[in-house]
Amino acid sequence: MVLNALAIDPGRTWKGPWRWFDDSMLDCCEPLEKIKSQGITFGKVACLAVCNGAQVEPFRTDQSSIEDFRERVVSCTSSEDCHLIVSYNRAVFKQTGTGHFSPIGGYHAGKDMVLILDVARFKYPPHWVPLSLLWDAMNTIDKATGHYRGFMVMSKLQKATSVLYTMSCKHENWNVVAKYLTEDLPLLLTSKNLKDVNDVLCVVFRSAPSSLRDFIKWIAEVRRQDDGSTVLSEEEKGRVALKEEVLKQIRETELFKNVTGYLGFERSLCKSEAPLGYTDSLADIAANVCCQVAGLLTGKIRSLNGCCKDIKLRKSVCKEPVTVVSGTVTTDGTEQMVDMLIPSSETKPSCSFDFDQNSCSGIPPSIGDGLTVLLVALPQDTWLGLKEEKLQAEMKGLTSADCLPTLLQEEVLHLQRQLYFLKADLNISPSSS
Repeated sequence: MVLNALAIDPGRTWKGPWRWFDDSMLDCCEPLEKIKSQGITFGKVACLAVCNGAQVEPFRTDQSSIEDFRERVVSCTSSEDCHLIVSYNRAVFKQTGTGHFSPIGGYHAGKDMVLILDVARFKYPPHWVPLSLLWDAMNTIDKATGHYRGFMVMSKLQKATSVLYTMSCKHENWNVVAKYLTEDLPLLLTSKNLKDVNDVLCVVFRSAPSSLRDFIKWIAEVRRQDDGSTVLSEEEKGRVALKEEVLKQIRETELFKNVTGYLGFERSLCKSEAPLGYTDSLADIAANVCCQVAGLLTGKIRSLNGCCKDIKLRKSVCKEPVTVVSGTVTTDGTEQMVDMLIPSSETKPSCSFDFDQNSCSGIPPSIGDGLTVLLVALPQDTWLGLKEEKLQAEMKGLTSADCLPTLLQEEVLHLQRQLYFLKADLNISPSSS
């Protein structure tokens, strides 16, 4: 409701030519089937908004006040530029259920009441409640997280949202990875006598949970295939070009050279396995891509076995060829032809990690790209524990976003915002209302 009210473009159609958000698109932070059965945490709702192009200011009641809340309500209900979502306990209103999220639709200053646009309209139509009572309902602790509920102010992000990468919480151990990156890793670095960047990367990646590979995901363009045409619209070409520019900028960083150098060393030690379990072969990318599309269409996590058939790799018909993965996805007994547009870069880091061993051109996002951007997204104080001052300064320089090109800098800032919200949900049960 709020994403649509802010006129944020989901980047894909809803029905016919119309592009609106619906529930099936809100899957970047948690599997849809899990949300439906178990709910979602305050932090992940904020993360969900961020990864779909919104700017979010979250406020838990123990970090705010009823006066500040009233001020925000007045501001958002008298403007089209921001909207307010509240997280509250229904029981305080003597309604059935417990934790719930809904947006605020209006404010009556004379009676100090707010209009809740309850998203469960089959249970409760929009209703007015005293602002003080709503504050009491928000000022409750979510038993699953141990944190207070609260409210968040959402507005449209004026800068470009993430175009290439996102942090994913869809796997069960996302909180283990987030804790490792934000809490364990800084402590780990203080306990080691490291001499150079390769030593640091060795500690970072060898000590990481195996699910690190599931934590950073690249975003592909998805579309339903109606007529079998590989012709791209100007808009699609523009978005893919933007992704390819970000990919190119990642590969031009000094950190990328260090990361790929480390990965090449690891691969030479263990020739039978890709580092951290990643596979960059084009066939595996195609299978994974097709199953991502199946997951998007069904709202369910799909295994690689049997989710797609007739997977094909094609080049689009346009001036700058784009790799297109096409396949047939079966959802609820109905077959649907789908395409996913894969960005690639002509940058030549090293043939040793090219997904296609026969060529160094047209390389899609791979392990080196993802790990590079993930390292830059980490807080700068991650490296404060390094004992060698020269090495500490070098790591800070390699991972600083300050001097990056604007597109890549915005990509990194987006991931940093996601990590900030995910960190708020650490050490808790993975789901809640």
